[in-house]
Amino acid sequence: MASTSVSRTDGVTGRVRRASANLYADNQALVAEIRKALNLMKNIAVDLENDNQSDMVKQLENAVVELIETHENCLHRSSAIQSVGEAYQPGPELTDFKELLDTEFEKFKTSSSSCPQNHPLMHQFQQAVWNVHHAGQPMPGEEQEDIVMTSTGSNIKNLKCPITGKNITELTEPVRSLDCKHIYDKNAILNFIKSNNGNVKCPESACPKMLQAKRVVCDPLLLFEIDELRTSSRQTARIDVIEDFTETDPQGEESP
Repeated sequence: MASTSVSRTDGVTGRVRRASANLYADNQALVAEIRKALNLMKNIAVDLENDNQSDMVKQLENAVVELIETHENCLHRSSAIQSVGEAYQPGPELTDFKELLDTEFEKFKTSSSSCPQNHPLMHQFQQAVWNVHHAGQPMPGEEQEDIVMTSTGSNIKNLKCPITGKNITELTEPVRSLDCKHIYDKNAILNFIKSNNGNVKCPESACPKMLQAKRVVCDPLLLFEIDELRTSSRQTARIDVIEDFTETDPQGEESP
């Protein structure tokens, strides 16, 4: 009887974890769509700023604030879904999963101190608009180093695959651990896990998390975040070129 009870418990736990994984993937897909919408709004704002339609840009910025708040709530919901799926253990009474999810959601929301106006995605929007007429110049009250450090709002934790050494923007099949969020080349990490009997510590330096092949995936948001990183890197490179050019002192050059 004891073994039957354990088997039943494991079966329920497994089903809950699979269900939470599916819900997590669906919610992350929604987050990716929101990020696409924010990018589109940023591009529209740049066009409006080029046409000197400042009032329209301000209206769009207000809408971005609201969408960023929705984006953050979706991320908190994803974290709550993942937390419930990993920690759930069936008890003697029926589980109220809605209450569990709502409780976890409030925990993650409370622990987040950011507000939409100070969010990195808002900074991206404002920076793009600012660059229309002031490329290469820091926004008022900010240093260029701060802009570079806070220009993304993604979950990217490592810029290179710890196994191949390739930049993640160069990976043809990137995957991310659901546990530690580090990114790897798919074939490299799966071979690494397989060669270590299917359960091994993350190869990223100082990361204590254990890896399993089934929990290393290309989640819906990953490809979009890597593409954002590529775009951000190109924009930063262009700004550096402009900044170098504007810092050239023509008065210091000798006349022929």
